[in-house]
Amino acid sequence: MRGDIQKMISENKVCVMATVADGAPHCSLMSYATDAACGEIYMVTLQDTKKYRNLIANPSVSLLIDTRDAEPKDHTRALTVTGVFQAVENNERIAAIRNVLIRKHPDLKDFFNNPDARIVVIKATSLQLLDNVTDAYYEQLA
Repeated sequence: MRGDIQKMISENKVCVMATVADGAPHCSLMSYATDAACGEIYMVTLQDTKKYRNLIANPSVSLLIDTRDAEPKDHTRALTVTGVFQAVENNERIAAIRNVLIRKHPDLKDFFNNPDARIVVIKATSLQLLDNVTDAYYEQLA
């Protein structure tokens, strides 16, 4: 993964997650954190949500991360991360991921600790970076 892309993923806190079920897309604004390499993106959602049901039915996911708040008004970068949802059943791993999320989003600690909350891990498989309107870069990861 290119360094500028890794930096963009690690420095941002919010993305749009698109899921699909029964042929219909569904977008959700999500707070996230990552592993050190930014190859796994961590989020939390409640179990009884459309997005979680969609992830269970179809693990293919697209994430959109942009820089509209960090860049000058005439320069925006948008990164599409294509990936696969992976359920986490191991309690130690769940606790470790929850701690990573809490460090990045301390204001969401109560939500992350909700008994109905489920850890969402997205394993990135490809990246497409749009730099301004015309410059695009694509990278296959897996």
